[in-house]
Amino acid sequence: MNTQDLFGQGTPPSESVTFAPTRKAGLERLEKFLSRTGHHYERNRNYDFGPEQRSNISVLSPWIRHRIITEQEVLTQTLARQSPSAAEKFVQEVFWRGYFKGWLEQHPSVWLSYKRDLVQKLDALEANNFLNAEYQTAIEGRTGIDCFDQWARELVETGYLHNHTRMWFASIWVFTLGLPWQLGADFFMQHLLDGDPASNTCSWRWVSGLHTKGKSYLARASNIAKFTDGRFNPVGQLSPTAVPLVEDFDHPLLPIPEADALPEAAFLLLVTPEDCQASALWAENAAAVLALPTPEQERQSIRVQAFKTGALQDSISDLNGTLLCADWVTQITEVAREANVKHIVTAYTPIGPSADQLATAAPSLTEAGLTLHRVRRPYDTLTWPHANKGFFKVKKQIPKILQGLGLAP
Repeated sequence: MNTQDLFGQGTPPSESVTFAPTRKAGLERLEKFLSRTGHHYERNRNYDFGPEQRSNISVLSPWIRHRIITEQEVLTQTLARQSPSAAEKFVQEVFWRGYFKGWLEQHPSVWLSYKRDLVQKLDALEANNFLNAEYQTAIEGRTGIDCFDQWARELVETGYLHNHTRMWFASIWVFTLGLPWQLGADFFMQHLLDGDPASNTCSWRWVSGLHTKGKSYLARASNIAKFTDGRFNPVGQLSPTAVPLVEDFDHPLLPIPEADALPEAAFLLLVTPEDCQASALWAENAAAVLALPTPEQERQSIRVQAFKTGALQDSISDLNGTLLCADWVTQITEVAREANVKHIVTAYTPIGPSADQLATAAPSLTEAGLTLHRVRRPYDTLTWPHANKGFFKVKKQIPKILQGLGLAP
């Protein structure tokens, strides 16, 4: 199949995307893509034509990941333009992020083991010159596998990769280059503007054969050639097999932690990179608004740091809010004292660095007489409980979830 078959006009139209960390930019991109969320998306979504030709995919994930715009907003606007059947594939794609978040909430040991293993793998880079050389060759795009090398540079230079390309890249990293998946996941988290602890960790584990035990993903030259429209064809360069990785630990299924209700008394609102639209939900009743960068940003690229900081600044720009530094406890306590409040409200932080930081800060906040309220959105409450196995279970529940959100036809 060539691009003329796909678009009826030869080469697809040029359309690059600029990732400005503002709600205005996210809404503009959503509006531009809405007419393509139906059969156009279904037919063309798996093709990676390169960063200058993104007309076939939404590229909304950086804004959705930080909830500069929300999943519910995207679904609302999509179903206002398309029938549920026409937009079925796009709607399902929106729900994948919620699936991974819900799954990780119910398997918290996966995140703990990833963090522990990553420290060990990073230490191994310091101790093993050969491993470090292989790693540097990969992240600098010098492996000699043209597609992989171009994707590595594209990731660093743009902060984005097509979803299909991420699977190919991870498979080549693990099964052709033989590098630890944890280092690959960390490389993505350093550079992806939409880097999400749940989606990223679970996706790398899925490719490696750990998420669905015994089922790995093999990047094939023929598949790459087809879905890059012939831009790449790494025939003879890739591993012909993908023997699934194994681990000697079964991650238990645990209940989703309880969320909190909004307090009736005055409160201080904390906005994290997990949900920049929390300011729109609750700022009207807040005595003060604080935006909280997370410590992991220090290891991330300048591009990612700037996007997260810009998103936080944009979210509080009209609220007289304050952007904090990494020392959360001292500043939160001081602002709460000045505002004379005893309650702290934040959007529920799913498993990841923001949740880790809040967990670390919670005892000190309690000691200071402050009560932390983590308030969960209806979208998460309705979606996450179904994410205890594979995506199919969430997929079956999508009509009911949409109905619960008031979006059923």
